[in-house]
Amino acid sequence: MSTAQTSSSPEAAALPARRRVLFNRQRLASLVVWIAFACYVIPLAIAQPQFISFYNIISILMLISVYALIGFGEGVVVLSGGIDLSVGSIVGLAGVVAAVILTGHSGVGWCLVAIGGGVLAGVLIGAFNGIAVALLNIPSFVATLGTLSIALGIGYVFSAGQQISIDNDPFLNISINAYLGIPIPIYIMFIVFLLLWLVLAKTRFGRYIYAVGGNIQAAFVAGLPIRRVLISAFVISGGLSGLAGVLLAAQITAGIASTGSGYELTAIAAPVIGGISLAGGRGSIAGALFGVILLGTIDNGLTILNVSPFYQHIIRGFIIILAVFLDTIASRRKLV
Repeated sequence: MSTAQTSSSPEAAALPARRRVLFNRQRLASLVVWIAFACYVIPLAIAQPQFISFYNIISILMLISVYALIGFGEGVVVLSGGIDLSVGSIVGLAGVVAAVILTGHSGVGWCLVAIGGGVLAGVLIGAFNGIAVALLNIPSFVATLGTLSIALGIGYVFSAGQQISIDNDPFLNISINAYLGIPIPIYIMFIVFLLLWLVLAKTRFGRYIYAVGGNIQAAFVAGLPIRRVLISAFVISGGLSGLAGVLLAAQITAGIASTGSGYELTAIAAPVIGGISLAGGRGSIAGALFGVILLGTIDNGLTILNVSPFYQHIIRGFIIILAVFLDTIASRRKLV
């Protein structure tokens, strides 16, 4: 279990007044992010009208579709009180698995098998993470750091360290075809978002996720299936990362083991920027969507302004630090 999980104070759960203060601080932190976002977008839209054109908005959504799927899964894990650092390697592994399956095969049938294979690879890595955390009591940071390396290594083994080209037309059409001018990956992103939102907001499993992440000791006393909840959270994260890897492989027409390296940074940053607390138990999956849209919009705007990619990395880093700082302020119980 993570330190954040075990440090949740039982007395905080027993005092509604404190919870209200924490909730209000969380809302204030989210409001600050929204205001900063508006201060960035509005002047840019006035100065560069193409920034808010339909084509550019679609470009932003297409760009973030892969990041969003990873961010959604990461958001579920963070809500449960953990963290998943293996998502980037799972993206690469899933793409390689799909590419290996498609080698020498054509047609819709093999396309579906490749998609299933890539997602299954992510689910298996996610289940491994969940078992390590829930049954072996290995901190999620350590467990997923290990599987980050394991998944990357498996990807290199499957691909023999080489890029595997994909020429299966139905598979490649996933990233090419569009309906009503909107590419398929964008539809997939919003469908997954809607399903996750329903699960977290309307089901017993969703309430368990928040309960375990908010106060794991109270959840244990209440008799909740903590281990099953934690394993499920990591399976969701792994499966969505696998799906993201499949979509990315379709976009770049190849399976490359290292293609997802560094994605874990965005995956963690997006939910936090969107208001999901790193301490667990607070926030919503809509926050993860907002966070990834914010990051994608900022990247796109900086590109339109011809800002060097080197400076974009610096700006992105400061944004992430600011988001974590605001989350820390909102979660600081000792000042309540």
